[in-house]
Amino acid sequence: MNVWRFCPLCGAGLEPRDVGGLPRLHCVADCGFVHWDNPAPVLAALVEYRGRILLARNRAWASGAFGLITGFLERGEEPTAGVVREVREELGLEVSALALIGVYPFSRKHEVIIAYHVLADGAIRLNEELAEFRLIAPEKLKAWDFGTGLAVGDWLARRMPPGRPAEPVTTESSAMQWKN
Repeated sequence: MNVWRFCPLCGAGLEPRDVGGLPRLHCVADCGFVHWDNPAPVLAALVEYRGRILLARNRAWASGAFGLITGFLERGEEPTAGVVREVREELGLEVSALALIGVYPFSRKHEVIIAYHVLADGAIRLNEELAEFRLIAPEKLKAWDFGTGLAVGDWLARRMPPGRPAEPVTTESSAMQWKN
């Protein structure tokens, strides 16, 4: 946990004060600094690649631990553009369609996850963050009970029946999205 002790603007100490029923760190010199301690937005991509779901293992994770493609939303970046960027950076794939699955709290890491289902193609080229990947048939995919696993569960619950493709539609941000 990151514990702030001094104001980054003026160097004075910080003390908790109530703001809307929550304790927030304020500068004791009243220079105007408030540490809001908001969660970081994280993008997650449930990547559908040639009819299978791609799960990857981060190099820092234990052997056998796989998950969705994730990364932080950059300043000024639209979430749809960010998830397309993450899939390109981490897998070398191009996204042709995407749809929002949902938004999920991840309190353990003080993050909020914005999860998308993406259709991607190309040659898989893992970046330096990833150790390996697996391709799973959608009907064999199982959700886990925290973090991005909540998005997997929602996606599985809403999944289109086999043989009924979703209709892609163009959005204002020029990214493709599916319409159910």
